[in-house]
Amino acid sequence: MTMIAGSTPELDEQGLDAAYAVLRGGTFAVLTGAGVSTDSGIPDYRGAGAPKRTPMTVSQFLLNDASRRRYWAGSHLGWAMFDAARPNSGHRMLATLEDHGLVNGVVTQNVDGLHVRAGSKRVVDLHGSMDRVHCLDCGQTFARASIASRIDRENPWLSNPDAVTLNPDGDAEVARVDDFIPPVCSVCGGHLKPDVVFFGEFVPTDKFAEARDLIATADALVIAGSSLVVNSGIRLLEHARRNKLPIVIINRGATKGDSRATVKLDSGASETLAALAERLLD
Repeated sequence: MTMIAGSTPELDEQGLDAAYAVLRGGTFAVLTGAGVSTDSGIPDYRGAGAPKRTPMTVSQFLLNDASRRRYWAGSHLGWAMFDAARPNSGHRMLATLEDHGLVNGVVTQNVDGLHVRAGSKRVVDLHGSMDRVHCLDCGQTFARASIASRIDRENPWLSNPDAVTLNPDGDAEVARVDDFIPPVCSVCGGHLKPDVVFFGEFVPTDKFAEARDLIATADALVIAGSSLVVNSGIRLLEHARRNKLPIVIINRGATKGDSRATVKLDSGASETLAALAERLLD
């Protein structure tokens, strides 16, 4: 493995050259984590300075009315900030590389939808997307924007404060929830849940199979902005390794996959992806 350390914001030309040598002449799949979206104003869970928190588990959400009120109140405030976020240079460069036939698709652990908004066409959202909501009782699916409008009407006291603390999953910290009226399904009156994988849930089998198949059709795998702590990410890395694909990891700080990487760049995802794209498109 070529290990390229970069503790400063400057890009390491040697590291980029090593990654370019691995990726040129073929196609590659990309697995992205929260570090790809930090430059769009969305924080990550494990990066430097990330606050310690315990996200709500699926069992808490399903079994407790108070937990559902707290989650929906925070998620509503967080959604407004998610919706206002814009793709950064890393997102845009991945879309450009796909347009040029170099990236065959993006598998993302993020739920912010920024890859799609940047123009990427083949995106596998492993953990779902915050812009969709589904009913746990009848299965009806709703656009998040329509649910947000209903929440605003039914909870006029709930504002979106400038200093709201946003979390990577679109949740936000809310102190007052007792008066909050959570949304219900307009078809059957059942409980609604954002179409995302909560802690304690498994990635849907068909979604993981789609991600695995995308990687199987590539010549290499690039992992950007993920510490690979979540099981789904390390399983996909192992799938690539077993298929003898070169693996390039771009992440600030150590990841669980560093020892299995062909090249590891310890640097920011968006600026490194942009610089790497320049070389590949030259």
